[in-house]
Amino acid sequence: MFWNLTNVTLIALAAIALFWLWPRLTAAFKRFDEDNRARIERQWRERGDRDAHIRHTLDVAEEQVEAIVEIKQTDPRTATPVTRYAFEGAWYASRDEAEQVRAQKIGDIARGFYRDLPAALAARRRDGRLN
Repeated sequence: MFWNLTNVTLIALAAIALFWLWPRLTAAFKRFDEDNRARIERQWRERGDRDAHIRHTLDVAEEQVEAIVEIKQTDPRTATPVTRYAFEGAWYASRDEAEQVRAQKIGDIARGFYRDLPAALAARRRDGRLN
């Protein structure tokens, strides 16, 4: 008797939890499906684009670089509020300056990838993994 009551209670709790979480689960699956469809569509479009690998490299490099942080503080000389921008520990007076430095960092990472690419491809050819 006790075992049956426990099973029924657990099944009822699971059904209530599923009923309560169902909208969240379906929304998450729908978001995942939309993102996946958009990615597949972008890949099909990029097959005919000869510059797609450059955009992909820049996207990957951008993921590796931290974002610019906006910091509001008081200017010690005038006691007025000012906005400063920080990127990799350096402070900048304007967002444009910080964006320029960030873009330079992204470009350096992407150039490093293309600089190392011939050696990586040569190593793969020697191992017989690439024809």
